[in-house]
Amino acid sequence: MTTITDENVGKIAIGERRVRRLGFGAMRLTGPNILGPPADHDEAIAVLRRALELGVDLIDTADSYGPHVSEELIAEALYPYPDDLLIATKGGLTRKGPGPWPPDGSPEHLREACEGSLRRLRLDAIDLYQHHRPDPKVPYERSIAALKELQDEGKIRHIGVSNVSLDQLEAAREIVEVVSVQNRFNLTDRSSQDVLQRCEELGIAFFPWAPIAAGKLAEPGGPVDRIASQHDATPAQVGLAWLLARSGVIAPIPGTSSVGHLEQNLAAADLELTAEELAELEAVAD
Repeated sequence: MTTITDENVGKIAIGERRVRRLGFGAMRLTGPNILGPPADHDEAIAVLRRALELGVDLIDTADSYGPHVSEELIAEALYPYPDDLLIATKGGLTRKGPGPWPPDGSPEHLREACEGSLRRLRLDAIDLYQHHRPDPKVPYERSIAALKELQDEGKIRHIGVSNVSLDQLEAAREIVEVVSVQNRFNLTDRSSQDVLQRCEELGIAFFPWAPIAAGKLAEPGGPVDRIASQHDATPAQVGLAWLLARSGVIAPIPGTSSVGHLEQNLAAADLELTAEELAELEAVAD
């Protein structure tokens, strides 16, 4: 059974903290459409505890997952938290049903969201609080300034941004020290390449969401399918291993509601792709 270690995945900095570069995303612990409680509550609790047993020291969540359900499960399963665990959460999206995720970047909402996360997670301060998505109705600088105010009050230790363009990242950096970016990035979607490159230049952690998506590349006979077969691995493991090799600032946070799937994902830490395989996967982006 693969255990996540400093040696097989390396570490990234989140402010003064350093965490391993393969974490756990807690979105999928909720019910269908990321709404309501999980179908199997005990399995969700077991997934969180097993993640820590296997060396995960970074868990990513958001108040909108459930809403609130993911954060509540994390506290139920893991509180009191081990000293080396970093819990990152997000605010700025709302959920009223299975459809869209309306953004709300108003300072009033972000304060309410942050304080709600503090209560649910049973924390005095959130190690990493991320603005979930820019709200076109609110000037982006105003949203980030609201997080800076919460940081100044001691409710947030470090600030991250999510779903941002390069210009939005730079705008946020004018106001706060940004320690992480969470954008969609995987084998089939590399539209945030410019943002990733800037994170590399600055040493900012980059959390790719939807990290295991491989689309047609994983279909029978496709490059991901062939490489997976050569290593007796799954396409998801190939996608995660590619991300780990792609950049030293990338920290994938795959999620699941199954202990077996969790263990399978984390086994990507021991999958070493050859230079030729990495070059082939890089080439499919072109």
